Amino acid sequence: MMVRMLTKSFMKDPLGLPYYGATVLYAIAAYVLGFAGLFSANWMVNVGATLLLAHGMIIAAYMIHECGHNMVFLHSRHNTHLGRVMSWFCGAAYGTYEDMRYKHFRHHVDNDDVVWFDYEAYFERHPLVTNITRVLEWFYIPAHDLIMHFVMVFTSFIIPQRRDQRARNVAIILIRGGIFLALLVYVPKVALLYAVAYLVMMQVLRFMDSVQHDYPYNLTLFDYVKPPHKGDKEWEQEHTFSNPISLRFPKLNWLVLNFGYHNAHHADMNVPFFRLPELHRELTGNDPSRVIPFASQLQLFHRNRVQRIYNPQPEDYPKGEAYLRTAQSGRGSIGGNAASFLTSF
Repeated sequence: MMVRMLTKSFMKDPLGLPYYGATVLYAIAAYVLGFAGLFSANWMVNVGATLLLAHGMIIAAYMIHECGHNMVFLHSRHNTHLGRVMSWFCGAAYGTYEDMRYKHFRHHVDNDDVVWFDYEAYFERHPLVTNITRVLEWFYIPAHDLIMHFVMVFTSFIIPQRRDQRARNVAIILIRGGIFLALLVYVPKVALLYAVAYLVMMQVLRFMDSVQHDYPYNLTLFDYVKPPHKGDKEWEQEHTFSNPISLRFPKLNWLVLNFGYHNAHHADMNVPFFRLPELHRELTGNDPSRVIPFASQLQLFHRNRVQRIYNPQPEDYPKGEAYLRTAQSGRGSIGGNAASFLTSF
C-alpha cells in the first residue's frame, strides 16, 4: 500500500519506483564500491573496481538524461534535484543541470545540434593541439573529449554567458579538484585508476552518441536562429539512427539504459528507458535492417577515431537512408565526436 501511494504521489510512471529506484541505487553502489576497490592491493580487484566505478558513472550520466526529460518524477523540481545529485557522480557538476537540460531540449525541439563551442574552428586555429589530439586518439585516449571536459570544468571563465555562475563554478572546482589532488599526493594509484574510469565513461558515452544523427552542429545556442526542420517529425526520424548493443540479447542494452533505441526516444521523448524496447518494437518490428549493428559500430569507431576529430561534412556526405546503409557496412568516414548531453555548450 505504501509503495503504491508513493508511486502515485511522486513517480511519473507506475513502474518508475522499482526501475528508477534500482537504477539509482546501482549507480551509487557501483560508484562507492568501485571507488573503495581502487584502494585494494590486489591488482585484479583494482581492474574490476575501475570497471565498476566507470559503469556507475555511466549509469549516473544516463540518469541525468532521464531526469532532463522529467521522466522519473511527476514534478520537475524532483527530477532537477536527482539530476543535480547524479551530476556529481559523473563529473558534470561544474556547469548547471539546467544548462545541460536546456541544450538537450533544444536538440529535440529544434531537430538540430545546437552548440556554442565551435571545435572545428578551434582545431583549425590550433594545428599543434589538433596534431596532439590526433596522436592521443590513435591510442584510444579520448583527447577530444578531454578538451570538452576542460571547457566544462572552467565553464564560467570560458563562456561569457556563464560568468554569473563563477562563484558556484569555483566552489565545485575547489571541492572536486581538492579531493583529486589529495588522492594524487597520498594515493596516486587511486587517482590514476579514477582517471582511467572516467576515460572509460567518456569513451562509452561518445561511442553511443557518435552515429545517432547525421546532421552537423550549428552555433545557435545563445544566438537563436529558427532551425529549418523544427517540428518536422518525419525529417527527425529519417536523420536519427538506432544503435543498440544487441537485438538478440536485449538485456545487454540496459548497460547504457537502452540509449541505443534512439529512434524510439526521438519518436516520443517522454518514454522512460525501460519502455523504449517496446516502443522500438512497435516502430520497427525489431527489423535488423533498421538499426546499426554493434559490430559495425565498433568498426566505424576504430577506423574513424582519428579523422573525425576534425572532419567537416563534404557535399557528398551520406544522409538519411544512405547514412544508415553506410553505417551498417562499417565503412565510410561517418560519425560524430565529442557530442554529449553532459556538455552544456
